[in-house]
Amino acid sequence: MKTIENTNFRGKKVLVRVDFNVPFDTFGKISDDTRIREALPTINKLINDQAAVILVAHLGRPKKGGFEKEFTLRPVAEYLSSLLNKNVVFTQSLFGENIQNGEDEISRLAKNLKNGEVMLLENIRFYPEETKGGEDLAQKLAKLSDCYVNDAFGAAHRAHSSTAIVAKYFPNDKYFGLLMQSEIENLERLLKNPQRPFTAIIGGSKVSSKIGVLENLMDKVDYLLIGGGMCYTFFKAIGHNIGSSLCEDDKIETAKQIIEKAKQKQVKLLLAQDNIITDRFANDAKPQNTDSIDIPDGFMGMDIGEKTIQEYEKIIRQSQTILWNGPMGVFEFENFARGTNAIAHTIAQTTEANHAFSAIGGGDSVAAIKKSGFADKISYISTGGGAMLEYIEGKKLPGIEAILN
Repeated sequence: MKTIENTNFRGKKVLVRVDFNVPFDTFGKISDDTRIREALPTINKLINDQAAVILVAHLGRPKKGGFEKEFTLRPVAEYLSSLLNKNVVFTQSLFGENIQNGEDEISRLAKNLKNGEVMLLENIRFYPEETKGGEDLAQKLAKLSDCYVNDAFGAAHRAHSSTAIVAKYFPNDKYFGLLMQSEIENLERLLKNPQRPFTAIIGGSKVSSKIGVLENLMDKVDYLLIGGGMCYTFFKAIGHNIGSSLCEDDKIETAKQIIEKAKQKQVKLLLAQDNIITDRFANDAKPQNTDSIDIPDGFMGMDIGEKTIQEYEKIIRQSQTILWNGPMGVFEFENFARGTNAIAHTIAQTTEANHAFSAIGGGDSVAAIKKSGFADKISYISTGGGAMLEYIEGKKLPGIEAILN
């Protein structure tokens, strides 16, 4: 793996793709800076090498083409300046704008960037070519620098101009950043050399988004614990009443096949024994516990019940490798977050007490472990939900392949 770790970039201009796609609160302030902080080791390494660092990132999903105030990276540039304790050069100009003497503003700023300085380009998704993998945009980016570093694991599953295409213009000078290196090494450890028992806890609302993950894990795990809305598709597949719970009817046969495959592979696939149900989808709806899988008509499953929590916790506590992706219930409603919070707490405790290797990915799972206050106990928290899932599925991620090949 070609990383920046053992290379000195002194005097080089280095183009770095980072993942600064961070959430903002209603006051326009960054509400979770994890992705920015996770990029700091790579940025600081290059600054200390006395390289000129040119950062490329996206924010949100702009649709219009061109500048959109709602998605500007200016607040990110200002925040990054405070973290680095140095000015981050930033312009809202795009390629081809504010031309002087045949040179646009981005090119001028990049050319004048001194060793040890940092520049952040405006939202790369302001260019429609980015998501289409446009060669022209990739060439413009490449002309700014001597080397390319991909440190954006959260976007590694996208074959975009700045994540994959640009790398071809640096055949001998393309590298993984320190975050990407860590993500790949941890996922390889998880999938290729797990200590046993290996337990995967998979939740979330839809079976359809987790089919590849479930199938690929069959050859790797000892226990597969299912939670979240996807549970009810499995329940219906094995003949239980699910009331008005979430269900993907077109995935019932798939759920049956997954259950059968688990039997063939001797993987212990567990579904909830009991559920927290209610008659309407709202936080203030009255929760009720049902002691069986079956859910009465007019009611919907919102979380795993106490018996299931205890059973899942028992399995997690005896595990040496733990993977968690997806909440156990409607995590955004405090009244139905008990299952998710209990799993977060137990994984953290087991990691510390048993020296187990724990890996967590996916927005709600990561939010739950942070809210629990035990995030620092987890072995590995991925910065990329979708990228992590595709890696676990066994897919080749364009942003990774572009550096390897």
